[in-house]
Amino acid sequence: MARYVIEGARVFDGDRLIGVRTVEIDGPRIVAIDGPVSPGAESVDGRGATLLPGLIDAHTHADVEALGHALRFGVTTEFDLFSFPQKMAETRRAAAVRHDIADVRSASVGMTAPGGHPTQLRGNQDDPELPTVGRPRDAARFVDERIAEGADYIKVLIESGKTLGKDVPVVDGRIVKAAVIAAHERGRMVIAHALTIDATWEALAAGVDGFAHLFVDGPHTAGMIEALVDSRVFMIPTLTTLASITNQGFGAEVAGDPRVVGRLPEAWMDNIRGDFNTFPSGDFGAAIASVRAMHAAGVPILAGTDASHLGAPGMAHGASLHGELQLLVRAGMTPTEALRAATSIPATTFGLDDRGRIAPGLRADLVLVDGDPTSRIADTLSIRGVWRSGTPAAR
Repeated sequence: MARYVIEGARVFDGDRLIGVRTVEIDGPRIVAIDGPVSPGAESVDGRGATLLPGLIDAHTHADVEALGHALRFGVTTEFDLFSFPQKMAETRRAAAVRHDIADVRSASVGMTAPGGHPTQLRGNQDDPELPTVGRPRDAARFVDERIAEGADYIKVLIESGKTLGKDVPVVDGRIVKAAVIAAHERGRMVIAHALTIDATWEALAAGVDGFAHLFVDGPHTAGMIEALVDSRVFMIPTLTTLASITNQGFGAEVAGDPRVVGRLPEAWMDNIRGDFNTFPSGDFGAAIASVRAMHAAGVPILAGTDASHLGAPGMAHGASLHGELQLLVRAGMTPTEALRAATSIPATTFGLDDRGRIAPGLRADLVLVDGDPTSRIADTLSIRGVWRSGTPAAR
């Protein structure tokens, strides 16, 4: 299927629904929309369906198997926000040449304090030694080491353990600020793990570019919303994760959808059905309200799940992103706005101008779904076909 056209489908171009269009693909690229169809091009029937850009999960922890699961559900790119370079190098090599797994970008290892997060969660993962930073003067070295490992952006972890069931040392704010300065000098943006209001304020004071999580320990204030807007940061709320740590049972809802059942190995189905339940006193309703307020104020919202490994319950690669979109709509975004949060907005935010939209010259990362997810977001799970760089994915 080197050259083909998808005909008769409504097209969401990453920004808006542009109506029924004929989209022509040649090899890995979109070459035309509503142009003369090339002789000999195969035809894909899109009648009754909507064509979307390939979905982007803006917060995962990826490996080759996980990227395969992601692609089954139309996620064609994942942004990994903490991984060990030994495994990620292998994963990125595979993603560069294979079309049966999603593409990936990575932060490599996140910056934490000695003994800090995520060591309390990974006792059975057989990890290599975790590099840590205990002094501001060592922050630039940490950034340089991550860039040498191929990091596309830098992750800093401001985590006391309050929401995750075990107290851990927290990286000093002066170190975070030194890391932000070093990263910006080297052309890298910085994304903060911050699950509490205090950690969010600390990250803002350090000058980070965006957040890998929303806080879940209380309601937002007008001052917080104003500070987020003034700082021009983006937010990846990971409502899926917040639902898991506050014991909402949301992953089980996603797993019970007939369009998910049977599309993941049973171990992963068990994983998504579970909950972390490390912070049952957290206020998930307040988190939903915070997303609503941030979005209304103009804070860019990106869809991300924090899907990780087996043993990180409530999440699974691919399937959980569709649940995240549903939660974003519950938080006040329109279906179209939620779709932007998983297509054009993360692509633009992370500097990937070759994807996240449907336009001539861009990668043919595409998802064809029955129905119209711009009016009913749950239709994103009614997947008829997925293409990564123009190659159809087996489902």
